Amino acid sequence: MSDRGTGQTPKSGEGLLFLTDDQLRRGIEAMFFAYRGFTADPDRILQQYSYGRAHHRAIHFIKRSPGNTVNNLLDILGVTKQSLNRVLRSLIVDGLVESRVGKQDRRERHLYLTDAGQELEKELSEAQRSRMRAAYRDAGPEAVAGFRQVLEQIMDPEMRRHFQTIKEGA
Repeated sequence: MSDRGTGQTPKSGEGLLFLTDDQLRRGIEAMFFAYRGFTADPDRILQQYSYGRAHHRAIHFIKRSPGNTVNNLLDILGVTKQSLNRVLRSLIVDGLVESRVGKQDRRERHLYLTDAGQELEKELSEAQRSRMRAAYRDAGPEAVAGFRQVLEQIMDPEMRRHFQTIKEGA
C-alpha cells in the first residue's frame, strides 16, 4: 500500500492515523467490553467479601507501594477523601489493611497490606494476570507493545506521571 501518491510504503501503524469514526467507535466499544472481561473475575471474588472495585483498586495500589500515604493513594485513585476513607475503614476493620502513623509526620497515615490482605491481593491479581497473559500470548509481542503505547496515550498527563512512577518502581 503506497502512501498517498508518494510511492512510499507507510511505516507500521502510520495508516492508523486516518481512522474513521466507525473504526474509533469500534475501538471504544472494544475497550468497554475488554474492561468488563478484565474486571469480571475479580468482581466475583470481591462479591464474597461484599467489596467493590474501589476496594480492589485500593488493595492493588497499597500492594504496589507499601507504606504509601493516604494522600498519595487519593491522588492515584482520583476519588474523594470520604469515599476512600469508607473503603479503607472496611479493609482495616476486616483485617486486610494496616494504617500506621508516620514517623516524620504524625498526621500522615501509611498503608500496608496484612497477611490476609496479601492473600486477597494475590487471588485478585492472579485472576487478572491469567487473563492478560493469555491475551498477550495470543496477540504477540508487537501487539502488546502497541497496546501499552495506546493505553499510555489515552491517560491524562497527570495519570501518565503516576503510571511512570509506579512502572519504574516495579
